[in-house]
Amino acid sequence: MPSKTHPRLRVAAVQAAPVFLDLDGTLDKTIDLMAQAAGQGVKLIAFPETWAPGYPWWIWLDSPAWGMQFVQRYHDNSLVVGSPEFDRVREAARQHGIWVSLGYSEKAAGSLYIAQALIDDQGRTVQTRRKLKPTHVERTVFGEGDGADLAVCETAIGNIGSLSCWEHLQPLSKYAMYAQNEQIHCAAWPSFSLYRGAAYALGPEVNNAASQIYAAEGQCFVIAPCATVSPAMTDLLCTDPGKQQMLRVGGGFARIYAPDGSPLGTNLAEDQEGLVIADIDLGMISLAKAAADPSGHYSRPDVTQLLLDKSRREPVVIRKPAEAEAASPEPEAPAAEPAATAARVSITV
Repeated sequence: MPSKTHPRLRVAAVQAAPVFLDLDGTLDKTIDLMAQAAGQGVKLIAFPETWAPGYPWWIWLDSPAWGMQFVQRYHDNSLVVGSPEFDRVREAARQHGIWVSLGYSEKAAGSLYIAQALIDDQGRTVQTRRKLKPTHVERTVFGEGDGADLAVCETAIGNIGSLSCWEHLQPLSKYAMYAQNEQIHCAAWPSFSLYRGAAYALGPEVNNAASQIYAAEGQCFVIAPCATVSPAMTDLLCTDPGKQQMLRVGGGFARIYAPDGSPLGTNLAEDQEGLVIADIDLGMISLAKAAADPSGHYSRPDVTQLLLDKSRREPVVIRKPAEAEAASPEPEAPAAEPAATAARVSITV
């Protein structure tokens, strides 16, 4: 009897700059990169965080009042799930027979979210998710996700999950993903151009290490796309010499890691656009899992456990009058007087 076969596929991490604050232009570039990847036999391509229409760097460069000049434009060029623009990516995935992990600013009614979509090679939307907690000043732009966004999808090419940026520094979120038998992880990053030399935690050393540790800790393949900052972006945003030092051109550090943490593919110079490509074999995962499976044989649930609530939280739940009446609780009976001999519980630590 033959042994079980495991998916083997070619994957790509995008390292490029979006057409900043231009959704249609960025989607044109997205589809071009998908076509390039498909032409090289890539089965799954991953794009950076908020690739469309770009990361809102102004929130780190000046006051909220100064940044208001970009707000309407950013909203107008953010991506609506199910829109004709979103369907352009779906159709391109179908046309080129390629899976896509797309990072984008999601516009939903009046709010924006840091989002990722997984689209299969038939153009079907497998998953859309939102970053659970925007980081630092990102909270002035974006709303939050919920437990339903910590999900790993079982697909024909493996169990695929996604997180954005500093979600990779959230131990409990990572553990929730590991526990769902994640095999391929899409780790989306915006660029490592900000505050270079002044904030080490924002640089490539720490954040690429986070992607690499995710691979070794979760024993999964990690595709870590990373955008670049283009001269056009700094020309628009860095209107004085001080800002030019805060946000530099380049910052692209796309990477791919194996389940043992080893780097795969050929890296690009930080200001170079293109694809980091690697061939992966999901059979390698069992070798890494044999050493340490954090939510399996290497766990101690009798000592520590994680509570994961995956219910979707909606701000408004509308009930028809009949439904509301049926759902209303019965009037409570008067509380009984406590017994005079009620026991007292004391805890000694």
